[in-house]
Amino acid sequence: MAFILIIQLSLSWVINTAEAQDTRVGFYSSTCPNVESIVRSTVESHVSSDQTAAPALLRLFFHDCFVQGCDGSILITGPSAEKNALTNLGLRGFDVIEDAKTKVEAACPGVVSCADILVLATRDAVVLSKGTSWNVPTGRRDGLVSSSSDAADLPTPSDSIDILKKKFSDKGLNTQELVTLVGAHTIGQTDCQFFNYRLYNFTSDGNADPTINSAFVSELQSACPFGGDASKRVALDKGSQTTFDTSFFKNVRDGNGVLESDQRMWADNSTSPYVSQYAQTSNRFGTTFGQAMIKMGNIGVKTGSDGEIRSVCSAFN
Repeated sequence: MAFILIIQLSLSWVINTAEAQDTRVGFYSSTCPNVESIVRSTVESHVSSDQTAAPALLRLFFHDCFVQGCDGSILITGPSAEKNALTNLGLRGFDVIEDAKTKVEAACPGVVSCADILVLATRDAVVLSKGTSWNVPTGRRDGLVSSSSDAADLPTPSDSIDILKKKFSDKGLNTQELVTLVGAHTIGQTDCQFFNYRLYNFTSDGNADPTINSAFVSELQSACPFGGDASKRVALDKGSQTTFDTSFFKNVRDGNGVLESDQRMWADNSTSPYVSQYAQTSNRFGTTFGQAMIKMGNIGVKTGSDGEIRSVCSAFN
C-alpha cells in the first residue's frame, strides 16, 4: 500500500509540475483582467507617434526569447547585462515596455510579469502594422539572470542557412518556423553596416553579391555609398516597410533581400519552398506567423514559483 501511495504521489507531482510549466490564454483573467487593453493602448500610443516602435518591439521580443528563454532578461539594465552584448546594440522599445509596466502596476501591482508585457506588446505591434492577430498565452515570470555573454549564439545576418537552422532547432523551432519568423523583416529597417559588405568587393573580381538583383544593387549602393555612414538605415522590405504583409517574401524571391541571411533562404532547397508559398498566399503567412510566435513565446519560460514578478522591468527586485 505504501509503495502504491508513493507512486501516486510521484505521478501527482509530475502532473502538477507539467501543468505549472504551461502558459495559457487568459492567465490574468481574474487577477488583472484589463492587462491586455492597458498594454494595447500603450503600444498604440507609441506606434502612432513613431512607426518604428513596432519593428523595434518585434526585435526586442526575438532577442529576449533566444537568450535565457522568454523571461524579460533583455530588459535588465547594467554593465554586464544582456542588452549590452554586441549583437543587442541598437535594440529599442524598452521605453514602451516600461511605460506599459508602470500602467499595469498601477492597476494590478505585483501581478503581471515584464516578460508577459513584452509578449503582449509584440502581438499588438504586429496588429498595429496591419498584421494578423493571435491569442497570446500568458503566465510567464521574469528571470533572475541577464548576462551579455549569454547572447553570443543569437542569429546574425551573415549566418548560413545551416547555421540558422541549427540555432532555431536548438530552441525547438523547425525550418518552416525559421522562415516564418524571419518574415518579421516585413517591417522595419537595418543599418548599412550589416549588409554593405555585399555591395562592394563581395566577389573575387570586385563585384557585388551576385544574388542581389542588379537594379537593387544600384539602389542599395546609392543609400549606402562606399565609406559612407554605416549607421544609416535602410528598409528591410523594399516598398512596404511599415505594413506587415508578404512583400518581404516576394522581395527575397526576386533578389531584393537586404540581409544576406534573408536572401539565402531563396537559394536553399529546404527554405525556398516556404518563401515561395508565402510570396503567393498572404493568409497562409499570417496564420502560421501567429502560431510560430506562440511557439517561440514558450521557449524556456519561467512559471509557477520560478523567477519573480519585477516591480520595474529594468531591474531585478
